[in-house]
Amino acid sequence: MSLLEAHGVYGGYGGVDVLNGVDLAVDDGQIVVVIGPNGAGKSTAMKAIFGLVQIRAGRVRFAGEDITNARPDQLVPKGMSYVPQERNVFPSLTVQENLDMGAYIRDDDCSAELEQVFEIFPLLQERRRQPAGQMSGGERQMVAIGRALMVRPRLLLLDEPTAGLSPKFVDLIFERILAINALGIGVLMVEQNARKALGFAHRGYVLVTGANRCDDTGPNLLANPEVAEMFLGG
Repeated sequence: MSLLEAHGVYGGYGGVDVLNGVDLAVDDGQIVVVIGPNGAGKSTAMKAIFGLVQIRAGRVRFAGEDITNARPDQLVPKGMSYVPQERNVFPSLTVQENLDMGAYIRDDDCSAELEQVFEIFPLLQERRRQPAGQMSGGERQMVAIGRALMVRPRLLLLDEPTAGLSPKFVDLIFERILAINALGIGVLMVEQNARKALGFAHRGYVLVTGANRCDDTGPNLLANPEVAEMFLGG
């Protein structure tokens, strides 16, 4: 059984569907990447899974439980964390305070998770007293992902985690995603750097106009001539 299963999902904004029957699945411990052109519904699919966009039809299951249209505050305790593309840190709070906010639902000792975050992102330990708003885009992305890890998720949802970052930080964030996955945490990510992301993904999905165009293993999608021509720059 998949950790996450979305079947025939329709939904959108203001009564207009952006998603037109999307199917996605993530097995325990997998990295799954969603690619496609701008406006394909990739970020909307993530938001629908995490309860930020109303699902009009279709079902979503997580760890065997129907979570269709469950609220984010109901999903986080079940083991799902979400990092949006923008406005994903509290800029006036320090790095440490941002990480503490990530553990807001917990009433137990979080020291092990904090040390784990610092092992994955050593820079955050060095900068723990610095306001997040004074950090670069790549550094803020580390803070956002670190905060999402504080709830010990089984599945981490990442919406365009490398958008707008320098090549150095793109490579670093991808390396850290692999380190997170090595801990047994599943990852579902929307990513514009499709070629690099598919290079390490267990599985990939291509969305076009809110519907599935194709899906396969990451290597197979990279080797698919149609996918390469249409979505990977030839």
